[in-house]
Amino acid sequence: MSGNGLISGNKAYGLTPEQIAFYRENGYLLAEGVFTREEAALLRQETHDLARRLLETQATGVKGEGWKSGAKVTDLPRELLHCHNVQFHSAVLSRLIVDPRLTDRVADLIGPNVQLHHTKMFIKPPERGAPFPMHQDYPYFPHERHTMMAATIHFDDAPVEKGCVRVVPGSYRQGPLEHINDGGHHLPVERFPVAEATPCPARAGDVLLFSYLTIHGSGLNTSQEARTTLLVQMRDPTDHPLKLVHLSRGQGMMLRGVDPEADAGTGVGPVSRFEAQFKAAQAT
Repeated sequence: MSGNGLISGNKAYGLTPEQIAFYRENGYLLAEGVFTREEAALLRQETHDLARRLLETQATGVKGEGWKSGAKVTDLPRELLHCHNVQFHSAVLSRLIVDPRLTDRVADLIGPNVQLHHTKMFIKPPERGAPFPMHQDYPYFPHERHTMMAATIHFDDAPVEKGCVRVVPGSYRQGPLEHINDGGHHLPVERFPVAEATPCPARAGDVLLFSYLTIHGSGLNTSQEARTTLLVQMRDPTDHPLKLVHLSRGQGMMLRGVDPEADAGTGVGPVSRFEAQFKAAQAT
């Protein structure tokens, strides 16, 4: 998917100094045209086919109303299709998350070594695609140095009426905020209404990058078309979690560079050396 198909350690893609400065100031950046519209169409089909297979096999947790706290954003019907660990379902999606057009840009923001935390697809169906109240991702998986960031890869156009992501520019500089844990961690909807946040409309192939401390959310998809995205959460591998939460099968996979701590160890077990040490320390 990355062009000539040659494996190389050289950095072939990246952000401009202006883009990096914008991210440092605002805690988010819309990187336009990272992938072609033709690629985005293929990825969209791949994602919708995955959703269909999951529903046909009666997989649990695929279809629902989204966050229960979405009811605080709208009184209208809500629906969401989602799935973690998409790279274990599709080789095309596996190739996507290690594509240097994505990982080289991320490296400009968190450093040369980029480690996967988790992936999650979101399909917001037409006219009822579920909203998400404003929140930080920090409460879900807190880390020591806050290198954690998200990349929302758009597989189709996401105008405002599709319930695009909305952010509060510069909010990440406030650090972790106290959240309400009611149907999902979120900020008080009266103080942080989704409709008043800055919308980030995007086109197919664009990637929205943001810190896990950046306040963000999204509105209801009121359009006649689905909104399809893949969320990829990444971190510097030396930025350790403060809690062993939100664990997933793919967590710890290196998307770019190396893990200087060789935390994955040499065995076949699912728990890394750091996780084992963490659990032992917690038990004493």
